[in-house]
Amino acid sequence: MDVILLKKVENLGGLGEKVSVRPGYGRNFLIPTGAAVSATGENVKLFEARRAELEKQAAESLQTAEQRKASLEGLGTVTIAAKAGDEGRLFGSVGTADIADACVKAGVEVSKKEVRLSAGPFHTTGEFDVTLHLHTDVNAGIKLVIVPEA
Repeated sequence: MDVILLKKVENLGGLGEKVSVRPGYGRNFLIPTGAAVSATGENVKLFEARRAELEKQAAESLQTAEQRKASLEGLGTVTIAAKAGDEGRLFGSVGTADIADACVKAGVEVSKKEVRLSAGPFHTTGEFDVTLHLHTDVNAGIKLVIVPEA
């Protein structure tokens, strides 16, 4: 199935590219989320008419992500207090939702889907580096400190 991308899609292509994808991926994800349209002759003409508008939206989205990255870098460290045993093991774990909530409490709006934990949730106290995926081209890093509750 051939589609025209209406925005940059990670590991697939950029705005305006005509790419070939599996039919299920195109029908069930790209088209319903507004990331692409079928590559018919009519849709190609409609896309070319809207290209300037879509490029402007993409530039604004990138600029917003860059501003959020700057505010996250100014944040410094994010501290989360969790119940832990004597050896530093947590009773439970600290995951993406917990990290997103801590960032919001610190004053920067972050959703849990933007938090990337390569090794999964944290199960021990300590200091960790966390990557936030704000845009397809913008990643921000924060320092996360997990301390035991008093």
